[in-house]
Amino acid sequence: MMLAFARPTMVGAIWPSSRHLAQAMAQGADGARRIVELGAGTGAITQALCERHPHTPTTVVELQPELADQLRQRFSGMTVLQAPAHEVLEAWPEGEEPVVVVSSLPFRSLPPPWRDGTSRAIEHFLRAQPERRLIQYTYQPRAPFDLQLGESLVWRKRTVVWRNAPPAWVWELGAG
Repeated sequence: MMLAFARPTMVGAIWPSSRHLAQAMAQGADGARRIVELGAGTGAITQALCERHPHTPTTVVELQPELADQLRQRFSGMTVLQAPAHEVLEAWPEGEEPVVVVSSLPFRSLPPPWRDGTSRAIEHFLRAQPERRLIQYTYQPRAPFDLQLGESLVWRKRTVVWRNAPPAWVWELGAG
């Protein structure tokens, strides 16, 4: 729990996601040939991804070194990268589709340079292949971040998970 308070603007919640939210996020990745999870934290959503998509190659991205180490130990069959999300997406090899990005990044509380750089990298990543999409949750009934690169991508609200503290809205960003 101490990690959440060491960098409060880099952590979206004090408690891990509920199993209900984790299951809703994992369901959003249905149909993926590859999953990239951004901001895995303690691994609540990672676990749900493992259970629902056991044969789908998954890359887990976590910025905090301590959490990345814990994820490597807990999910030895997955690739775990300790790096900023935007760097992973910018370096991603072309040609793999459909990739679904499952994100727990706290866009509304990130410092503006991190928020803007990461959201731009996500938009570029999604535009590179029209079948790619982002599954993202937020604790507010509005889109997780404002689009910066035009109107070819569209936010769609998938569901509201009331059995989470606080309640969470699950969104999908993809081709319009």
